[in-house]
Amino acid sequence: MTAGSTAPARTTNPTRTEHDLLGERAVPADAYYGIHTLRATENFAVTGIPISAHPDLVTALACVKQAAALANHDLGLLDAARTDAVVRACEEIRAGRLHEHFVVDVLQGGAGTSTNMNANEVVANRALELLGHPRGAYRHLHPLDHVNLSQSTNDAYPTAVRLALRSAVDRLRTALGELAAAFDGKADEFRHLVKIGRTQLQEAVPMTLGQEFGACATTTREDADRLGEAAGLLAEINLGGTAVGTGINTPPGYPEAVRRHLQRITGTPVGTAPDLIEATQDTGALLQLSGTLRRTAVKLSKTCNDLRLLSSGPRAGLAEIALPPVQAGSSIMPGKVNPVIPELVNQIAFTVIGHDLTVTMAAEAGQLQLNAFEPVIAHSLLESADRLTTACRTLAVRCIAGITADEDRLRENVERSAGLATALSPYLGYAAAGALAAEARATGDGIRDLVLRRGLLDRERLDEALGAAAQGPAARTGAAVPDAARPA
Repeated sequence: MTAGSTAPARTTNPTRTEHDLLGERAVPADAYYGIHTLRATENFAVTGIPISAHPDLVTALACVKQAAALANHDLGLLDAARTDAVVRACEEIRAGRLHEHFVVDVLQGGAGTSTNMNANEVVANRALELLGHPRGAYRHLHPLDHVNLSQSTNDAYPTAVRLALRSAVDRLRTALGELAAAFDGKADEFRHLVKIGRTQLQEAVPMTLGQEFGACATTTREDADRLGEAAGLLAEINLGGTAVGTGINTPPGYPEAVRRHLQRITGTPVGTAPDLIEATQDTGALLQLSGTLRRTAVKLSKTCNDLRLLSSGPRAGLAEIALPPVQAGSSIMPGKVNPVIPELVNQIAFTVIGHDLTVTMAAEAGQLQLNAFEPVIAHSLLESADRLTTACRTLAVRCIAGITADEDRLRENVERSAGLATALSPYLGYAAAGALAAEARATGDGIRDLVLRRGLLDRERLDEALGAAAQGPAARTGAAVPDAARPA
């Protein structure tokens, strides 16, 4: 350093000192979390995704802490001043405040202990402020002695996970309903457009484009129903079981008291498991939900495959429908537009299917009285539900709503298809219809042209037959086989 120069001022962020069983650490003074959370951030620097990425989980943790404080107050374990401060802190978190202080990585060892500690510390430090004390002054209100009173990670965390998943699934079911409504809109718009149906990628029989989209609406609503059934299993909680389900360190009457408060706070029914020891180690409801999310993803992906196939071309493919163009499709091929929204949904579906395998492995790996791997189960399920919600809404708004039909292409495909022979079989007889199909394949002529040329049916009767075939039995007025068309 030369004479007369001034060294740059050294600045350090203010800290506070906290203690745990391993010793003491300096915690940022402005942090609402404490020493347990600090150690967890150092031990589990894995994904870079904090638990605050799942706001449903943070909110659910606050619901559990609030219910526990009220139950402890009812039973004489927590005084009114501390109870009020904890409740107010939890209500702020439920309103969306302080989520940025939930910093533990979504993947962590310890069966969710670090997540529970993070919640305890944030609630405690905000409650201390509300009582007029600085953060870290735990002699006045302690994260474990007061906020975690009558709880263990092993009942508080799984209960919060189930509450969070119910919220996430509710949003997904709403999004599925919006997607089904979009399909319904197209089903109505395309209800009179006859097309050729296909099985095994081969021409089959006539149907309407409206029926094709109507089936998409039906299958989407079915998935929403199945998700509702799976979410219903999450209403059973193990809160009050503490460490292994025996309820150690809880006062008599605590499980029912905390359940009652939790139900009032969340506004959704919850029930205490009849066997808390079994419930503490069981992940069956989570497995059920995972499988149902996978089912939803698989079916949604199949629908997107169909959309990509039906819109393939636009000249050399099926090109029966056109997806709305949303961006340029190539850096080298001018004018190319790709089905990027269905492709996005496909990829989301692939991740959900992968998450289901993760959940399966984690559920199987549980040992004795606890499953230590609920953090990865929770993250996988919450991410799957959130991604599928986004997929449904993106598909509905940026794809389905803008789909158009190529009526000329649909009509041409129907009239040239040998599949019309099946529709005419009730009118001409199986053998005659089969002969027409063979001739159509051999000559390239359309079934419709062959029927009219041979005078097998007049134009009006032919149109009636084809329309009835597309619409189904409700549209059929009769299909007597003419004697002249019957095989000898």
